[in-house]
Amino acid sequence: MSDTPSQEALLAVEQKANLIKLRRSVHGALIGLQLDRYAPGEAWSSLPYHPVFVGDTRTGVIHGGVVTLMLDESCGMAVQFALQSTQAIATLDLRIDYLRPATPGQAIRAHAHCYHVTRSIAFVRATAYQDSESDPIASATAMFMIGANRTDMLRQEPKVKFETPPPLEAPDDDNGPLAISPYARFLGIRVDDEANTVMPYDPKQIGNPILPALHGGVIGAFLETASILKVHREIGLATAPKPIGLTVNYLRSGRPIDTFSRVSIVKQGRRVVAFEAQAYQSDPDKPIASCYGHFKLRPHGDGATEPAEA
Repeated sequence: MSDTPSQEALLAVEQKANLIKLRRSVHGALIGLQLDRYAPGEAWSSLPYHPVFVGDTRTGVIHGGVVTLMLDESCGMAVQFALQSTQAIATLDLRIDYLRPATPGQAIRAHAHCYHVTRSIAFVRATAYQDSESDPIASATAMFMIGANRTDMLRQEPKVKFETPPPLEAPDDDNGPLAISPYARFLGIRVDDEANTVMPYDPKQIGNPILPALHGGVIGAFLETASILKVHREIGLATAPKPIGLTVNYLRSGRPIDTFSRVSIVKQGRRVVAFEAQAYQSDPDKPIASCYGHFKLRPHGDGATEPAEA
């Protein structure tokens, strides 16, 4: 049997690509994430550089949450290209390994491959890179639920949409804990009076505009930011820790309401810290996502030469 896709299959993929370009996630469309190329079960995407994506203004390096978000959405597109239908999908878990810092000022690209599909689960691998896929900045593995709900993102009318897209701007916070992180401020993340990291709801955080539901990548970026702030503050570091790997488990749909976090340090070594984090909304006992991972600690004064994000 030939492995070459039939003309009918290629036509179906092309039709789906047109739908994806028209009916994107809200947040993915706002930040300019583009579908560049596609094949059955595969998606190649790109994200042009923008100053608001920066995670540390001292280095100009992209926030790790931007990479997480891009890989999450790229994996989702690969799953859509692997399915014959346009039924709803949802991220179950996403594992990110940050391999090297991204070069400031350059676009980021991603290639995602949905390599196995069952009746209810899709398995995906993805790589983020800049100049060459053989020199990645991050890698990911993910699982998606097929038929996660009754919505059809590619065909139904969205409940959340913008007549005029909001500008890619981050509010000022000159003296706050997120002063050096434009992307965290763009998402609306802030630290309350009790030093807890919160993300007040904003329509630009939406992924599925039909439910509507928060973008899984936005939730991942929120958990990563909350964990960085917690570890930085609790350990008394001179510079923010560097994410080297994290896994996000998605437990419930993120509703269009405020989101809160709680973070704990599991183990602290001389060079590496293990952490756990949860995101919740109306009920702390019903988290919408959990996250665990590792940060690399950096010596005093290293912040100007080694990026804080991937």
